Amino acid sequence: MKRSIGLWQALGFGVTALGGTVLHFLYDWTKKSVLAAPFSGVNESTWEHMKLLFFPMFLYAIVQRFFFREREDFWCIKQKGILLGLGLIPVFFYTYNGVIGKSPDWINIAIFFLAAAIAYFYEWRKFRKEPTACPKPTLALVTLVGIALLFVIFTFITPEIGIFQDPVSGTYGI
Repeated sequence: MKRSIGLWQALGFGVTALGGTVLHFLYDWTKKSVLAAPFSGVNESTWEHMKLLFFPMFLYAIVQRFFFREREDFWCIKQKGILLGLGLIPVFFYTYNGVIGKSPDWINIAIFFLAAAIAYFYEWRKFRKEPTACPKPTLALVTLVGIALLFVIFTFITPEIGIFQDPVSGTYGI
């Protein structure tokens, strides 16, 4: 498996990049369907861009798990990788905006791809090593499911704080 982990992670990056791109437009393509809203970007807020990374990475991890059964630390590695990617999006976005004052669309797109690439690279490094202690893999998976629920809930009941605000319209959520 150590030889193929690079291929798995590269495929995961591709799935996340393509999936996130599709999810960015899915809400509009479905004429603002309430069924698409929980999983796709409903506005241009930082939170919604984090959602575009989360769902493809999490769904890919669920599929990947079937092929990584021998790794007891699988969910711990995936949890850390996904959290890393999610954390990097606002860090890069707000750092860049703080320095430059605005961010063109191509920079926002690059931030998404960079965060995904770093997350998968982190996971690749961890998977290449011998399994590490993962005292509660079920808790790692439950944490990811909890984050998924937060993305769904906050799509409809959106806190009025900066990370949720659409910079284009000034609104929150849908």
